[in-house]
Amino acid sequence: MAWNEPGGGNKDPWSGKGGGEQGPPDLDEVVRKLQERLGGLFGGNKPSGGGTSGGGGGFNLPSGDFSSRAIGIVVGILLVVWLATGIYIVEPAERGVVTRFGSYVDTTGPGPHWHVPWPIESVVKVNVDEISTFSHSASMLTQDENIVDVELTVQSRIQDASDYLFQVADPDQTLRDATVTVVRVTVGGSKLDFVMTEGRGAVAVTIRERIQALMDQYRTGLLVTSVNMQPAKPPEEVKAAFDDAIKAREDKERLENQAEAYSNEVLPQARGEAARIVADARAYRDQVIARSEGETARFTAILTEYLMAPEVTRQRLYLETMEQVLGESNKVIIDVEDGGNSLLYLPIDQLMKQRPAEAAPARPEPAAPAVAAEATPSPQRSVDRDRRVR
Repeated sequence: MAWNEPGGGNKDPWSGKGGGEQGPPDLDEVVRKLQERLGGLFGGNKPSGGGTSGGGGGFNLPSGDFSSRAIGIVVGILLVVWLATGIYIVEPAERGVVTRFGSYVDTTGPGPHWHVPWPIESVVKVNVDEISTFSHSASMLTQDENIVDVELTVQSRIQDASDYLFQVADPDQTLRDATVTVVRVTVGGSKLDFVMTEGRGAVAVTIRERIQALMDQYRTGLLVTSVNMQPAKPPEEVKAAFDDAIKAREDKERLENQAEAYSNEVLPQARGEAARIVADARAYRDQVIARSEGETARFTAILTEYLMAPEVTRQRLYLETMEQVLGESNKVIIDVEDGGNSLLYLPIDQLMKQRPAEAAPARPEPAAPAVAAEATPSPQRSVDRDRRVR
């Protein structure tokens, strides 16, 4: 039988009292017990046992000493917690920018730091090692009035955290605007061939230096680390004609290189040949001069001898001339008296040696010695002629 059924006696299984005494809990009693517990916790006076107000249970506040002490403890705890919120740690890649009522105070480096807590001071941590990258591409007009498509990538990082936060409203957008301006000025002041070929690296360096100069002038706190410029390209509408121009330029360079190589090969040979010819000419000149001087000296010596002994000198000159003229002849002329008979001994061994030489192509023979002998006046006639001259 259930406790609340008829005949169960209204006995509550959770209470030792009879069901007739069951009712809602007394609120005053609950408040009183809570007051006793708080009083024991803070050392205050306990409320009186029947302390109620207006006939119902009431709540007695602690005395004045207890109230002041409790408030001081609570305020002290809150103050310690508030001061503890001013402790902050800056990572190695960061810088802490401290502001007091919104105004810049200091920049702190890596490590633990403390500042006056909010709302008096606040800290903004800025990562100064993070690399920011953005790309820019545009069609531009070069100095020689050609259109070229330029694409480049700019990388930057924060160099000065305070300038980055307070000097410019939007440093990143300022960097983009400065990049657009600098690229147009730099590419517009260069020729197309320079931008597309060997000058691409120099153009990128110039762009980075000019962008950094503007960033320093505006005090953005940004450092441009690199500018990577992609190969410039002509517009698609004129790409075919531009490729033909590039091919023609490459052919020109190739032919110039070939001509230079040929020149480097031929010029040394020509210089060597010219030097050899000059040396031969000088040697021939020296030889002719020496021979002429020798003949002059010989003629002078012969003239001296001739003046001393004309006949002997003429005879000697005649014999030397005949020896020189007839010395290379293979013919032998023998003067035989009329009716005379001479026995000749021929050198057979020497004649046999001359046969192979005769089989070879013979050179044009000089005039016959006999004719030369006949044409030459005899010594006696020469002597007579000399006498007549005298």
